[in-house]
Amino acid sequence: MLVVIMRKSNRQLWTERIANLSNSGTKELKLSKDGLHDLKHGCDGIILGVDPSLRGTGIAVIEANHRNCRFIFSKRLTITTKFSFYDCLGKLYNEISFIVDEFQPVFAAMEQTIFVQNYKIAQTLGSVRGAIAAALINKGKKIAEYPPLRIKQAVTGLGRASKEQVLRTMKNILHITGDISYDEADALAVACCHAWTFKE
Repeated sequence: MLVVIMRKSNRQLWTERIANLSNSGTKELKLSKDGLHDLKHGCDGIILGVDPSLRGTGIAVIEANHRNCRFIFSKRLTITTKFSFYDCLGKLYNEISFIVDEFQPVFAAMEQTIFVQNYKIAQTLGSVRGAIAAALINKGKKIAEYPPLRIKQAVTGLGRASKEQVLRTMKNILHITGDISYDEADALAVACCHAWTFKE
């Protein structure tokens, strides 16, 4: 008799892991007092999270300690249309370099671009990511990249979570009382995803 064993994809395995952690009956992932203590991976230290965009890059810095994350800093780097494409790249490079010098992160993480239908947008995003990566590499930082699905699963328990859900969850997790933009929330989610799931 022929027995066929179907192997699960990484996405299926990751979804099951998050589902097992979130067994409280609610749709959002509930954090214990010391964070996602059941995850086997993670890291401690100052983490820089970046959500790349030409005109509105989200930048965030947190401190992770035994799965607990503390908010340090976040901003949306807004670059108006009066600046040319190449001026935008220069400003991104300079801003990331300044943030690294200011906060001295041990880790840097970016949201990964999965699929873009418009090749011009793909080229633009590629250039933006290149400018950010060049700044980080020039400062001696290694870069981790995470797909949007994994980031959302890590912070909300839902791979298809809305921007509103990500923003609300990040404010709750990090005890942020003031207003933050969606781009800042996405950058914070990238940083927290790295804190909880990073694997050497």
